[in-house]
Amino acid sequence: MSLAGKTILMSGGSRGIGLAIALRAAADGANIAMLAKTDTPHPKLEGTIHTAAEQIRAAGGQALPIVGDVREDDDITEAVLKTQGEFGGIDIVINNASVIDLSRSLDLGPKKYDLMQDVNVRGTFMLSRAAVPILKDAENPHILSLSPPLNATPKWLGAHTGYTLAKFGMTMATLGLAAEFARDGIAANTLWPRTTIATAAVKNLLGGDKVMAASRTPEIYADAAYAVLVKPAASYTGQTLIVEDVLEADGVTDFSSYAAVPGTPDNALFPDIFLD
Repeated sequence: MSLAGKTILMSGGSRGIGLAIALRAAADGANIAMLAKTDTPHPKLEGTIHTAAEQIRAAGGQALPIVGDVREDDDITEAVLKTQGEFGGIDIVINNASVIDLSRSLDLGPKKYDLMQDVNVRGTFMLSRAAVPILKDAENPHILSLSPPLNATPKWLGAHTGYTLAKFGMTMATLGLAAEFARDGIAANTLWPRTTIATAAVKNLLGGDKVMAASRTPEIYADAAYAVLVKPAASYTGQTLIVEDVLEADGVTDFSSYAAVPGTPDNALFPDIFLD
């Protein structure tokens, strides 16, 4: 199986996990359209949608950077139409864009709460919905959202309620789409890692260099996403998948090459949130 010639529409993707997934698909010769806001460099974060496009092309893929906001319906419509116009269709939608704020409920500002709901939940639903009519014509259509399994234990419901609602909302939207469009052969799944991933969000919001050193690289997420996206859509849908489980099912049992700091044993890695 291969993603050669397949067209992916992704929200975000200028850096981190989204970019790693895009580069893995580009190695097959995939077409990647990215809807993201990062038109100009951020003072604290590396990468823009344009530098990401350059890396995708260098990796062997075609790139279509689309500057826009997944919160805006007009931008979503434009992204879908531009992608279809440029590449002739859409095979895959990846809901990568996400906002994180781990503040406790009394400390979480209303605007930040709304932002997480708008980007994570509404953005996932609206981008996926807008692409569905085109996905129906694809040979092996997939929707993949980077969100966790639903875990209603008090530990996670009460840890950071606003963020938990937003991430679980992404998952519920995706599972709903899986059920609704199963007859059309459109797969919709979620994917989440067992350990923290070495990204800017982890460094800035979850624990700095210490947690970064105890994380895995974004490439493990990218390899698992690739494994999901080449599966037959008609039978591989409606699942809340774990990165390592996906790879293990494909015969990968040694994850040492994914350690952000080479030589770090698996039992020294930092567990990601939402998984018991």
